[in-house]
Amino acid sequence: MGPALKASSIKSALIWVVMLICSITLCISLTIATLQDIKAEKKNLSEQLHSYAAIIAFNAVGSIEADDSEVEDRRLASFAAESRLHNIHIYKLQENNELSFFASYNRRDVGPYPTQFNKVEQYQNATIGDGVMELTQKIESNGKLIGYVYLRASLEELSRYVQNRVLYDILIALCSLLGAFFIANKLQRRFTQPLYSLLTLVQKVSKEKDYQIRVPAMEITEFHNLGRAVNTMLDRTEQQITKLRSAESEIRQLNQDLEQKINDRTQALKTSNQDLLNTLSTLHQYQNQIVETEKMASLGQMVAGVAHEVNTPIGLGVTASTLMQDKLAEIQKAFDDKKLTSSQLAKFLSDSAENLGIIYRNLERAANLIRSFKQVAVDQSNDNRRYFNMYQLLNEVLLSLRPNLKKTQHQVIINCDEALELESKPGPISQILINLIMNSLIHAFEHKEQGTVTISVTLANSRCYLHYQDNGSGVPENIKKRIFDPFVTTKRGEGGSGLGMHLVYNLVTQALNGKIQLESALDQGIDIQIDFPVIPK
Repeated sequence: MGPALKASSIKSALIWVVMLICSITLCISLTIATLQDIKAEKKNLSEQLHSYAAIIAFNAVGSIEADDSEVEDRRLASFAAESRLHNIHIYKLQENNELSFFASYNRRDVGPYPTQFNKVEQYQNATIGDGVMELTQKIESNGKLIGYVYLRASLEELSRYVQNRVLYDILIALCSLLGAFFIANKLQRRFTQPLYSLLTLVQKVSKEKDYQIRVPAMEITEFHNLGRAVNTMLDRTEQQITKLRSAESEIRQLNQDLEQKINDRTQALKTSNQDLLNTLSTLHQYQNQIVETEKMASLGQMVAGVAHEVNTPIGLGVTASTLMQDKLAEIQKAFDDKKLTSSQLAKFLSDSAENLGIIYRNLERAANLIRSFKQVAVDQSNDNRRYFNMYQLLNEVLLSLRPNLKKTQHQVIINCDEALELESKPGPISQILINLIMNSLIHAFEHKEQGTVTISVTLANSRCYLHYQDNGSGVPENIKKRIFDPFVTTKRGEGGSGLGMHLVYNLVTQALNGKIQLESALDQGIDIQIDFPVIPK
């Protein structure tokens, strides 16, 4: 849970904003005005000192030239009325360009001040320091420098002016802030009072559920529009509640009618459910029987292929033996008629050796075929575990499907270690492979002249991984999700039972205790991953 938000009221926020704006504005304006006034006072004082210095310098020319310092002292004493002037010095420039003290004025309560010979050049511009302003003025006669006037004035009046001005500014600021507070308080009441009225009304509606209450008209346009919007919302809410109450009344009436119907139909449903359970049990029995029938149909199809495949070598052997009988009859007749020649006997022996070779090879081929077919048939009808060679099992399966494969140009590629031996159930494995290959021949390669099936087998961590791929037409998306369900087929009405992949799923998950996963897309073939536990040899 996040931290709680710190709430604040519009009343306090409005007052604080107004007071803050007024305070900042007053501080900035009063500070600027005060600084400007202080600067002006300093400038006036500096100008007055310059005026005094100019007058003193003008009057001192005659005294210096006459070397009459007493006259100049009496003249300087007239500045006693100017309380700001603390000290006035007049320095005379000697012939050796050194300054000497000529005349002075010192206010009584201040006393004399040391000469400032070394600073006469520095103080030509008014300089402020330690509560006084110091200034020097050149005394010239006919363009020739004959001395300097030094003035030292007090800044007490300026300091008192600054203090008075600051107090005045503070008084103005306080009065202004009080006025701003009064105005802000009045302003916030004008804005918050409608909000409090609206809030009280909404709380009353929420508490009493009385949606007939309406917001009265307000003086402020925005709040008046808000009140109208709230009234509109209350109108619509009242209408919806009225509709809901009417609907609830109708629903209660319908529920009363439905209860009786439900009670009447519940008994009928119980009877129907029992019938359905019985039917479902019967369907499961039929499904198991159909699956077994599918196994036998696959076995019968294999047997038919066996018969066709074995007939070929046996037919060749019969033809060769018949030919030998005819040749033997001819030799016997020639022998009986005393007409047998050595060339006839040699040709007979040569033909006999060739025919016997044909008979032997075809009988051996038939025996091998029967042996392989017998092993596959035994495995399919037997769920016992045994050690077997996986590569040999794959070849026996392909041999059993040879009658179906040789009619086409399709190719089956096996990627498996020829020495791979393991303990498992060869019967379900062969049945799985037969169904997958037949599915590819019937469905995947229906419109393809030359397809490729790849079967890869690897062993890892006591599990056998069988990877089956073809490059056929793939599985449609609507069939892909249900491909392992029973009776799902794209050959409905064309001889397809829809049990092939269901049988494969049952054999993998139940007989082999393994897992199967199918990936496919339309026109991109099929990819089936099967893995099941085995015991490696």
